[in-house]
Amino acid sequence: MDTGIDDAMLWQDFLIGDAPLEFTALDFNHPLYIMYSSGTTGVPKCIVHGHGGTLLQQSKEHVLHTGVTEGDKLFYFTTCGWMMWNWLVCGLGTGATLILFDGAPFYRDGRILWDIAESEGISIFGTSAKYISALQNTVVRPRDDYSLPNLRAVLSTGSPLAPEGFDFVYEAIADDLQLASISGGTDILSCFALGNPILPVRRGELQCRGLGMATEIFDESGKSLIGEHGELVCTLPFPSTPIGFWNDPGDVRYRAAYFERFPGVWAHGDFAERTQEGGFIIYGRSDSVLNPGGVRIGTAEIYRQVEKLDEVIESIAIGQNWEDDVRVVLFVLLKEGVDLNAALIDRIRKTIRENTTPRHVPAKVIAVPEIPRTRSGKIVELAVRAVVHGEEVKNTEALANPEALQYFSGLAELAT
Repeated sequence: MDTGIDDAMLWQDFLIGDAPLEFTALDFNHPLYIMYSSGTTGVPKCIVHGHGGTLLQQSKEHVLHTGVTEGDKLFYFTTCGWMMWNWLVCGLGTGATLILFDGAPFYRDGRILWDIAESEGISIFGTSAKYISALQNTVVRPRDDYSLPNLRAVLSTGSPLAPEGFDFVYEAIADDLQLASISGGTDILSCFALGNPILPVRRGELQCRGLGMATEIFDESGKSLIGEHGELVCTLPFPSTPIGFWNDPGDVRYRAAYFERFPGVWAHGDFAERTQEGGFIIYGRSDSVLNPGGVRIGTAEIYRQVEKLDEVIESIAIGQNWEDDVRVVLFVLLKEGVDLNAALIDRIRKTIRENTTPRHVPAKVIAVPEIPRTRSGKIVELAVRAVVHGEEVKNTEALANPEALQYFSGLAELAT
């Protein structure tokens, strides 16, 4: 049957065909994928990845960092437009069976993913930090409701996994598995920091930097830091370094995106910390870091505290220009039937103050009916900040729910 696409055929036609498979030898850096960044404040980056580096890097992460072997059932809850789809597909090289779910994770009262885990005998369960956080607010406790004898690892990515998320996994899923919070991204189709089956899991931390990845934390002057907040960088080349950007003569935009901050060093755009034990803590994206009074604050530090409260489903924080400084404005999505009254605002501020610093406490707390996010589920602080400041959000097509931005127009002017 004609698909209307050059050099393509329908899956059912492929299965019944008897023509031998043909393989073509390609150069190591022959283009494999174009991956598009979310691009919520401008044109998306069109990142070209090569065959050899991508496959080598992801195979390393599957075999050595995750321990995937033939016979494993490797699962990921991901859309086919998120880089975790590409990462999952490479798992075929280990001989594992791949299982993907792209749909509503709280279908069947929040049980759909665990129904699949039990019925398929999943051994490695991959998901997002946001899913784990949302699962905490349900009655689902997989260890009580399901038989999961094969499950030995849970992988979490997409955003920083809060320490309370670690607690939940070990209390409600299983206490004898590896919880690997991992971080890298579309830019490298792999991870700068991730799990290690032979290292301890420390609450709130990514276990280690990737093998062969010179991942460090720099201060503003390019000095390496341990035990302090700074910029996540990679100081040496790595296999899955992108070939470049599509339609970028001279690699001008490519070099500006990653190598302008620290010449010759990849600056990834994450605000993070390397611990004394060699683990990593991610505090959020550098471009969404808040800066009240000149003190840099990662938004994840605020979210971890606010979302402890039973009344709060989710939150998003921005820095608003205010009286020659920056003030923190916090927007909260509350459970149905909950009002944002003075008592709840006081509890939110008290919780943040007691567990962080006075600088983290928001000047404004405002309830909204929805929080905008990308198609891969990430909340978009920069887009919200732009709307609050009356600026144009240029690429709303990257959002799963662009209509949600309307709720933020002018809201920061309201008294709380």
